[in-house]
Amino acid sequence: MSAPHILLLEDEGALARALDRRLRRDGYTVAVCETLANAKLAARRRRPDLAVLDLRLPDGYGLDFLEWLRADIADIPAIVMTAFGELDDAIAAMRLGAVDFLKKPLDLDALHRIAADALARETPATRAADTSRAATGTEDNALIGDSPAMRAVAAQLERIAALATSDAPPNVLITGETGTGKDRIARVLHGRSARAEAEFVQVDCAALPRDLIEAELFGHEKGAFTNAHRARRGLLAAAGRGTAFLNEIGELPMGLQAKLLTALESRTVREIGSDTERDIAAWFVAATNRDLATLMQTGEFRQDLYYRLNVLTLHLPPLRERGEDVIALAEHFVTRTAARHGRAAPELAADARAALRVHDWPGNVRELRHVIERAVLVHADDVVEAAHLQLPPPRGGVSRAAIASGPTAAAAPGATLADNERELIERTLAETRQNISEAARRLGLSRGALRYRLEKYGLDGG
Repeated sequence: MSAPHILLLEDEGALARALDRRLRRDGYTVAVCETLANAKLAARRRRPDLAVLDLRLPDGYGLDFLEWLRADIADIPAIVMTAFGELDDAIAAMRLGAVDFLKKPLDLDALHRIAADALARETPATRAADTSRAATGTEDNALIGDSPAMRAVAAQLERIAALATSDAPPNVLITGETGTGKDRIARVLHGRSARAEAEFVQVDCAALPRDLIEAELFGHEKGAFTNAHRARRGLLAAAGRGTAFLNEIGELPMGLQAKLLTALESRTVREIGSDTERDIAAWFVAATNRDLATLMQTGEFRQDLYYRLNVLTLHLPPLRERGEDVIALAEHFVTRTAARHGRAAPELAADARAALRVHDWPGNVRELRHVIERAVLVHADDVVEAAHLQLPPPRGGVSRAAIASGPTAAAAPGATLADNERELIERTLAETRQNISEAARRLGLSRGALRYRLEKYGLDGG
């Protein structure tokens, strides 16, 4: 049985080296990373059994990496390292599932004990289940939602997945706004195709360091450049006969677009420093939230690469166009978040459902997931209420309470916005028996903002 593998994310060189030496002495294998981008690459190359991570990194926040790790790789244990004054961050990390935290300066003996305990909690069955889930990067291949827009996506997805049987299946381009779930759809495509048992390799074109992106994509020989201490196979070749998912393809530097085009056309790659070509057999799926047609006009994206990628297109609708799917997705995220943290799943109150329906979701499904996770972990016990969601008031001055109150909240013919606002405030005050704090909460306002409106309309706040 192989030694447990630990991903160490720490940008302070001396500390990282000391932790690396101690963990290796304890019999673990270790991948040391100084940035979030490199840590994501390392996690995709080899699923870690434990993550040990700092919170403040040069390119972001450690908790964002922990959230990504659990969503995209596996629900693995994590130990968070914190400096003085970061107790709130440590608490947030525990809510995200971190098993423990260590305060800097670190006690290496304490790290030894905590790491051993965290790894001991994983049974062979749990580890096998996590490995299976990591193969596709998602809990299942189900699409959530039954709106007409998503039914069309589902039908198109099935047709495309059935085409991945040949040695050179048609390339696929997934489009849609940020947060619509393009990476999940790519994984579902892979999971429903004949290549489901092979590798799924995700390449984040926007996250890869620009000075390393060519080596990461295409691979390199030992000594090909400074710090190339050993040969490394590129991500395109690492996919084998599986799926190579090129996420945010619109961010790929212009200089590498020609090389990628050659790889797609010839189905070969030439590693940096090599004179020979390596065959690649992967199914290529790309995604973007940018308008590639506009990028072609401005000279930022190659036209020939666009046509090579855009053989089959799958467009994901924004959440605001998916109707009642928002409730189905919210319930899914409530259940998943509660299960992940060993809690009973709370119910969605009527006012919460109303608030979810009226919000326009500029961040789409990703925003919804974050809103629900925060509500379940931080605020809710048995019921998720509208106030727990912490959503901004809807645009145009219409309160979420107006939606929750049903048909009686409809505007009277000829009524002005001020008339409707006054009526809504009066009705809410009556429902709350003149309780200003409760009325403000239901209306999505601060007490001061509600007091201002009471004075404006000459209402008695009790």
